[in-house]
Amino acid sequence: MNISSSNPSSYKYEDYRETADWLLSHTEQRPKIAIICGSGLCGLADLLDNKTVFPYKGIPHFPNRTGHVSQLVFGELQGKQCVCMQGHFNKGYDIATVTYPVRVFFLLGVETLIITNAVGGLNPNFKVGDIMLIKDHINMPGYAGQNPLCGHNDERFGVRFPCMSDAYDKDLSSLAKEAAEEQGCSSFIQQGVYCMLAGPTFETIAECRALQKLGADAVGMSTVPEVVVARHCGLRVFGLSLITNKVVTDYNSQEKTNHDEHHQQYLQTATTLVISAGI
Repeated sequence: MNISSSNPSSYKYEDYRETADWLLSHTEQRPKIAIICGSGLCGLADLLDNKTVFPYKGIPHFPNRTGHVSQLVFGELQGKQCVCMQGHFNKGYDIATVTYPVRVFFLLGVETLIITNAVGGLNPNFKVGDIMLIKDHINMPGYAGQNPLCGHNDERFGVRFPCMSDAYDKDLSSLAKEAAEEQGCSSFIQQGVYCMLAGPTFETIAECRALQKLGADAVGMSTVPEVVVARHCGLRVFGLSLITNKVVTDYNSQEKTNHDEHHQQYLQTATTLVISAGI
């Protein structure tokens, strides 16, 4: 995410409202659940029934995105109305662009946000292919003043100083754990703290060691800004991360970070958890 040029005030309430009203006027779906499909989970939207698809470039004020899939998909999952974001904004986009869809979801009437990502494992007990239920996060860009809530606060979205000690809904995490046990996949379900760095470079060895000392179990380059804005709007949040690689903490190691593995396993298991926890 290009946070150096971020401007949290670059959109007005009227922009979000116009986007939401346009979407509501073009679909009969009234979703209560929004899913941001991170790396490896874009296929979840293909499972929706009664789909209505809106390419980003055709939605008023909605940020455009380069990439293979860039669209909102409205539909039904297990009989519940949802909207899936296929193609999320992270690296290369400013913080206002990254969080724009979340406020639109709120104005659509969404009550629960499910967000997914691919991460590097900092916890030595985590294995590649594990799925971590996010119980908390460390907002490193926020430490540097890059918070999506900086600037003027619009009370129509939320209070000036929202609480973040309950950022990730405990009840939804409990449902996900139960679902994992029922599906026989609890052996590779973890729970931990997600740390966000701005990227786009992967972490140095010294940085990884520092993050471990801070209590982070996994590290990535997304998710936190959307979660902050979602909680500001009063949405319930459920987050999960695919451990795609183990971070390098040994200067003698010849390993290099590679996050393009195990996406198929992630898709199958994460889909089950999303349906059980969110629906």
